[in-house]
Amino acid sequence: MIQRNEYPLLLTGFMATLSGVGLARFAYTALMPQMVLAGWFGGEQVAYLGAANLLGYLIGALAAAPLAERLGAARVLCWCWIAVALSFAACAWPLPMAWFSLWRCVSGIGGAILMVLGPSLAMSAAPLERRPALGPLMFCGIGAGALLSATMIPVLARQSLGAVWWALAIACAGAAFIGVRQTHKLPRATIHPAGSAAPVPGGSLRSPQTLWTLPVILVLLAYTSDAFGFVPHTVFWVDYLARELQLGAAYASTQWALFGLGAICGPLAVAFCATRFGWWGTTAGAYVLKTTAVAMPLFWAGFAAHGLSSFLVGALSPGIAAITSGYLMQLIGPLQHKRMWGYATAAFALLQAVSGYFMAWSYAGSGSYRQLFVYGTASLLAGSLMVLFSRRTR
Repeated sequence: MIQRNEYPLLLTGFMATLSGVGLARFAYTALMPQMVLAGWFGGEQVAYLGAANLLGYLIGALAAAPLAERLGAARVLCWCWIAVALSFAACAWPLPMAWFSLWRCVSGIGGAILMVLGPSLAMSAAPLERRPALGPLMFCGIGAGALLSATMIPVLARQSLGAVWWALAIACAGAAFIGVRQTHKLPRATIHPAGSAAPVPGGSLRSPQTLWTLPVILVLLAYTSDAFGFVPHTVFWVDYLARELQLGAAYASTQWALFGLGAICGPLAVAFCATRFGWWGTTAGAYVLKTTAVAMPLFWAGFAAHGLSSFLVGALSPGIAAITSGYLMQLIGPLQHKRMWGYATAAFALLQAVSGYFMAWSYAGSGSYRQLFVYGTASLLAGSLMVLFSRRTR
């Protein structure tokens, strides 16, 4: 049960994930076929615009912590909310691709910083015993944004594509208004100085030599394989269904709504599964399940297959981040977790950007999205094997 004084915490994190990934990134996935059908860009161009957003995400993930230390997390969040809203408004006219690439990159930068700083700021102000309950709810904003874009874009696209971009800008502005107001209501978090050794239940101090054990390295490599492997669904899925399979925009939007519904349910299932099956069992099962879900369009066609694939990848997109984070904490302890999770986030963003440009290049050469799901499946299969093997090497 959420208490009244916890609403500022919850809404700060929720609005940050809603804007940062749910809209800044996932709304464009639903927009891709609409832009091609409207004649604004060709299929190859919209693929590269999707990759530009992933490049911005990499830049934002690396810049988030330094900007927060220099300017303050609350101020940086405010500017990033504004930047994401402006990035949508700037794309409301059919202008050259260079203009769109710039603003898609800005959207990625702002979105990544919102994702890194928003939940972190809210969770740092939350009581320790309430973090397991509040954390998953904050990340439900990702799915809420995807679900909102899946329902709003097809309706507004019948009017004009410009109306879609303006509606997304207004939605981001509304999230910014709520988020900024709630951020100012947060209590000042208690932070231990860098050199202190505050006691952490279950924590352990480890030297750099023992920190980089083989299980930790395998888990980090598996996490980067997920970054590479889920790009076909999170960037190209709607365009693949609507245009390549010629199933229509309504069908593709329905599938994207199922993706959003999965992204809402995924974080809520993490705590239950980790408690029941343990961190290693939950992590291994999640990677195997996501591998199967990404591969599903290659061997099983039809609405049920597409819907199951959409829902599972949606659920495991935010879910695997939470699961991997928890498994790493079990391996290295809470005191070293923040540093290691920073490395993992940077590596994830790098491989995600590399995957976006590689897959856009691959699509430009072949004219088909199908082979991208082969690449994604192979990458996630390798990650699954690494997680499975990480237990034997402990």
